[in-house]
Amino acid sequence: MQSLTAGFILSFSLILAIGAQNAFVLRQGLRREHVFVVCFVSGLSDAILIAIGVSSFEVVSRLVPWLAPAFLYAGAAFLIWYGWQNFRAAIKGGQALAAFEIQASSLKKTLLTCLAMTWLNPHAWLDTVVLIGSVSTKYDDGVMFATGATLASFSFFFTLGYGARLLAPLFARPVAWRVLDGVVALTMWIIAASLLLE
Repeated sequence: MQSLTAGFILSFSLILAIGAQNAFVLRQGLRREHVFVVCFVSGLSDAILIAIGVSSFEVVSRLVPWLAPAFLYAGAAFLIWYGWQNFRAAIKGGQALAAFEIQASSLKKTLLTCLAMTWLNPHAWLDTVVLIGSVSTKYDDGVMFATGATLASFSFFFTLGYGARLLAPLFARPVAWRVLDGVVALTMWIIAASLLLE
């Protein structure tokens, strides 16, 4: 359960920040267009990347023992930087969600856009393969860690996609984004501190 919970918390914290992929899922949810497909494909893509990260680091850490700690420190540094970016966004403010900024599109076009948001997004690779993969080496049960991380991804995307209509009035106000960015920054720093202290 410790590995499952740790994987869930780390993945959820990383995915919580509204980037290109999450904004796309949120907009699709607000428009109520191909919501299930978008949420499922986003979650499945993350699951594949998480599996690659966790399985690769387990093998690589045995062959090159110093690599896992190196990536762990690099991951902590990334979390500190990532938290700083969100902290700056929280102080600066000014964001608001434009719900209908994209035109209605076919299922095929929506699916291709959704795939591109993950597979062509370097942040998605960094979060899942590098960061989640390196942190997973701290835990005895990598499979449960990956399962927790995957559950967080699916839970987040489906909650975001289908709960979007409830969030529309909230995220039309810039102050909501500032609060979200502040929470993400604090979470990132807490995780980084726990990695460095352990």
